[in-house]
Amino acid sequence: MNPVDTMLETAVPVFDIVKVSYRYHHVTALDGLTLKIQPGIRYAVLGANGSGKSTLLRILDGLCSPDRGNITFSGQPLTSERLEDDGFAFEFRRKVGLVFQNPDVQLFSASVFDEIAFGPLQLRWPRPRILERVAETLEMMELAHLKDRSPHELSSGEKKRVALASVLVLNPEVLLLDEPTAGLDPKSESRMIDFLVTWKGSGKTIVTATHDMDIVEDVADRCVVLENGHVAAEGSPSAMLADTVLLERVRMLHCHRHVHPSGEVHSHPHLHRHQH
Repeated sequence: MNPVDTMLETAVPVFDIVKVSYRYHHVTALDGLTLKIQPGIRYAVLGANGSGKSTLLRILDGLCSPDRGNITFSGQPLTSERLEDDGFAFEFRRKVGLVFQNPDVQLFSASVFDEIAFGPLQLRWPRPRILERVAETLEMMELAHLKDRSPHELSSGEKKRVALASVLVLNPEVLLLDEPTAGLDPKSESRMIDFLVTWKGSGKTIVTATHDMDIVEDVADRCVVLENGHVAAEGSPSAMLADTVLLERVRMLHCHRHVHPSGEVHSHPHLHRHQH
């Protein structure tokens, strides 16, 4: 049994999600979803647009509560009532961080420095600790030269790094990433993937929601495939990527057309594999 399988069988789940459903007005986003997220494992949550990936991350971050079903965090109920308890909410926010797909939703401070310092200030860290940790995070994310700039003046890749830094500054145990490479140029995408690769074996739990199949084997130890708001399959990255019947059914394969010398046009599904 490999180490990931051992952890899946023996560890207390970070999140235990049981028959969770959630609707936006008349649209069902999650439909009886059941899933365990184990500590220290990097997950990729795969699915086409509208499969429920972003909603799942928002529920894991406590930004919304299920209409039906239950979810626990480290064995404790994760509910809106529990998050109204300052002690529980303080500890939960320290341990769990979400980076949104669109960084403009997340960034609001006057400068990059202020953006990264915001979380520690809310948690009432001492000033010397804030200054030290923000400086470390700026260096780690290669943002020190931008610390006095307004986040909204930055490029898309720089904004994503600032949004990520604003979460990493708290050194969370669980990192939730919604489409971290979406909209990035190749250089920024490669930098983001390299960062996620370095977290392998860090003991952190990372949940990356993505429809980008190219990055899965680099950023994940385990894959969860969503379809219409429920778990369609779960397994190793290699197993999920090899299941072309599943991937075609959940609209995760691209269809390419080829024109043969005879003039015949042939279409077939195709899965990209890029090297980073």
